[in-house]
Amino acid sequence: MVQSAVLGFPRIGAQRELKKVTEAYWSGKATVEELFKVGKELREKNWKLQKDAGVDIIPSNDFSFYDQVLDHSLLFNVIPERYSKYNLPAIDTLFAMGRGLQRPATESSPAVDVTALEMVKWFDSNYHYVRPTFSKNVEFKLNSTKPVDEFLEAKALGINTRPVLVGPVSYLYLGKADKDNLELEPITLLEKLLPVYAELLAKLKEAGAETVQIDEPILVLDLPVEVQSAYKVAYEYLVSEAAPKLFLTTYFGDVRPNIQSIKGLPVAGVHADFVRVPEQLDEIVAALSPSQILSVGIVNGRNIWKANFAKAIEFVSSAIAKVGAERVIVATSSSLLHTPVTLASEKKIPAEIKDWFSFATEKLAEVVTIAKAVTDGPESVAGEFAANAKSISARETSSITNDTAVRERVGKITEDQARRKSPFGVRLAAQKKALGIPLFPTTTIGSFPQTKDIRIFRNKFTKGEITAEEYEKFIEKEIETVVKFQEEVGLDVLVHGEPERNDMVQYFGEKLNGFVFTTNGWVQSYGSRYVRPPIIVGDVSRPGPMTVKESKFAQSITKKPMKGMLTGPVTCLRWSFPRDDISSKLQAQQLALALRDEVQDLEAAGVYVIQVDEPAIREGLPLRAGAERDDYVNWAVESFRLATSGVDDSTQIHSHFCYSDLDPNHIKALDADVVSIEFSKKDDPNYIQEFSEYPNHIGLGLFDIHSPRVPAKDEFVSRIADILKVYPQENLWVNPDCGLKTRGWTETRASLQNMVDAAKEFRAKYVATA
Repeated sequence: MVQSAVLGFPRIGAQRELKKVTEAYWSGKATVEELFKVGKELREKNWKLQKDAGVDIIPSNDFSFYDQVLDHSLLFNVIPERYSKYNLPAIDTLFAMGRGLQRPATESSPAVDVTALEMVKWFDSNYHYVRPTFSKNVEFKLNSTKPVDEFLEAKALGINTRPVLVGPVSYLYLGKADKDNLELEPITLLEKLLPVYAELLAKLKEAGAETVQIDEPILVLDLPVEVQSAYKVAYEYLVSEAAPKLFLTTYFGDVRPNIQSIKGLPVAGVHADFVRVPEQLDEIVAALSPSQILSVGIVNGRNIWKANFAKAIEFVSSAIAKVGAERVIVATSSSLLHTPVTLASEKKIPAEIKDWFSFATEKLAEVVTIAKAVTDGPESVAGEFAANAKSISARETSSITNDTAVRERVGKITEDQARRKSPFGVRLAAQKKALGIPLFPTTTIGSFPQTKDIRIFRNKFTKGEITAEEYEKFIEKEIETVVKFQEEVGLDVLVHGEPERNDMVQYFGEKLNGFVFTTNGWVQSYGSRYVRPPIIVGDVSRPGPMTVKESKFAQSITKKPMKGMLTGPVTCLRWSFPRDDISSKLQAQQLALALRDEVQDLEAAGVYVIQVDEPAIREGLPLRAGAERDDYVNWAVESFRLATSGVDDSTQIHSHFCYSDLDPNHIKALDADVVSIEFSKKDDPNYIQEFSEYPNHIGLGLFDIHSPRVPAKDEFVSRIADILKVYPQENLWVNPDCGLKTRGWTETRASLQNMVDAAKEFRAKYVATA
């Protein structure tokens, strides 16, 4: 019998229960007991859901109150001293590491003031993990038994699960040295860490765990020799009679360049992502021993399209022909964390289109059906097979997916359309004359706090409870408030605050042809930040202006430059669920043409600073160097330039990037006049150096907008002074890390005022010495 397996399930809850209770706990409206109670209820629901669907291998320890990698840092005592010194409860230490903490002293506790650890993208997904940070004196030990506790929790419900751990090699490689020990290579800590993993595995076996899913996703990256060789050391140490069987798990890419690291490991089996790279089957099979099991990741854990049963069954059957049915498991390609919880609650998607989709809950049935088909024959799932074939065929032949006019316009794109009229130096002179921007110009990244009133009015408008005119007047009032606030604080280049926008991608998708939207299709991005990715179902075009009205109004009520705010073509693509029937390049070109029209309309309306955000451009980069990566960089850069190059020299183009390991060469190739980059949690001085020769203007983000903490003016002064050691003052902008949508007004005012005051101090200093 071929078994079915799921690598992980969304932990957020079908109604975002985790977000609601977590944020209530942070604000003091829920107790820690209430927080833990909701967590337990969510775990139980997820386990029972998978069991009732017929899944054979169900994961545990895939739940987290913030981030699964951060959980491992707490578990293994990888807690920098700046957090541990406060002796906070474990859950509060977890949250402090994830989002920072600033709390005044009370009679019973001292003041706490600590920034968050660095947060970066999880490979090429839009999920963010908190990077493990290894201090000089790190002492690995088990701080808790969370994986064991959750295994026993499921066992008490009559559900035998497979605990999930991040493997030791990936955990170390994905981390970094703390600022007190920058010369440290974390992989050198492996021999110190392994005994703690072994201790945990022994406890899991004592609790009754038969196998453990041990995730080693870095096997799809280009790895140095010392990391490749670490696998043999790690798994020969961990595999023992005292431990459960270990199932080595990879996803998101091609393991073949690291196949020698897998070959010969004494693990029970190997999982690979055959949705992303089906071509790797033969080499993986050749690397397995005669007793090792192959887990075939064939149901897409990253997208929402139905699995094609005919193709999936054919592929799994080919694997069975190579190793035998007793050595094959049918599985999701990765954790289902990256997909919405269920399609059942979606009532507004047109029935024809909804039939093409499969969310996390529906994917459970897919793995079970495919496993049954290859075990008992396709005739055993004849009804499901026929329905699936009908859905796949309907999508392939639908008129919704193809727009001839869009395809023709893409076919007429020229190289000149992706080039500004003049080089940066000429443009800069024109912009200085037109905009009058001072030295050390201050700005924000776009959004301002989305208050309860904004959400209420938007909801009323969506439900038809207020008229479009009433909603427009409310939005204009909010814009006036934000503009007045920025003028009071003293910012130099303003934004309208985006009160009309629900999300930086969804908002644009709703105004473009080719998208559909969910009501409850939430996916975790980080911590309590969830997004509802739009779904691209057809060719994309712009029926009319999307942002011009609000930006034009905002510019009309101030004499300072106003930024028009857009989301770039690659980010719109990457932060949606993209089509899988045409190339990403073609989808990006379609989006770029739509945005090009919007940029030109903004300029025509008198908005002469336009920001086109591309935070996902690094996220889309293929995980390995080579022709595929080079091709991606070329079309991603060209898409941005196509969107932004149709303006005059005096119009200033900005872009923004955050929470990725950026390549300065890729940023340079965009040829934006000004770029702003998340920087506040970067504590490696070499990071500044990487951008020291960036030729255009740059703003390195000076405070973490994901934390409620308010930096003092002296912190801003210190940070700017450090940057100026390697970066010329005439090119430096002063700004936060990212948009302020999730922050409160009190902390926003305080942080921005301190930032502006620091910039003014440097402005006075450098003007006086000029």
